[in-house]
Amino acid sequence: MRRKLSDRLRPLVESLPEDLKIVLLAAFALEERARKPFYQDRVRWAARTLDRDDRTVRRRIDEGIEQIAALAVAAAEPAARLYPGSGWHTEELRVTLALDQPVPEAFEFRRVIADADEIAVLDLALTLPVTAESGDSVHESDLGVDVFHGGVLTRRVMESSDRIGLSLRLPEPLRRGARHEVGLRFRANLREPRYVCVPRHPCDLFDLHVRFGERVPRRIVRQEKVSPADDRSRTGAVLPADDAGEVHVRFRHLEPGFAYGIRWD
Repeated sequence: MRRKLSDRLRPLVESLPEDLKIVLLAAFALEERARKPFYQDRVRWAARTLDRDDRTVRRRIDEGIEQIAALAVAAAEPAARLYPGSGWHTEELRVTLALDQPVPEAFEFRRVIADADEIAVLDLALTLPVTAESGDSVHESDLGVDVFHGGVLTRRVMESSDRIGLSLRLPEPLRRGARHEVGLRFRANLREPRYVCVPRHPCDLFDLHVRFGERVPRRIVRQEKVSPADDRSRTGAVLPADDAGEVHVRFRHLEPGFAYGIRWD
């Protein structure tokens, strides 16, 4: 329960201005350095960090709580965002990637919204990038795909030298504004040390869990809205792995054609 509550609060808190973010991370004990058993000790930590007195920090905490409460209420029942001309878009994409398996596996759970009537097929794709120096090539058979729910895989084709296109026929056509969920499993050997989402349709939320297990890389970097061709970029926030050898990142309002995810050394 504590983990679920923290996961819900953290993105709300991190969307606030820096001073409010610091005081609320302390107040809710979401900041590692402020995880003290007594509230007054957490307030005192925030006061020292911001060079403010305790009374000011308490007032800012109250202001911040009002703001995240408003954000939480506004996000409780989000209105459907329609993208005319795109046919459909992804409202939510959740991926769990396990790299500690003999062959890496990714479970993908996607909720889409139809932006037009009679949407019967989702055009999906997955890229297995390779470096020019390696001399490797990608074949359609390099990717294993299983549909767990939500449709029937009707087409697999090489769209480029490293991108495999997939067509998923839905159980029935969607009307404009209708939602539909699909569950897929992918299996493939990754040729490059990165995993990113490059949406061809707009995507409101991309939530990614990556499990490295016992072989945690020296450096893991968050990549947001970078060029898919910029496969050597090391810019971005460095991500610490937890005690289970896992990292978790979340992206909102992804733009088609850009890459969002992580890269590691």
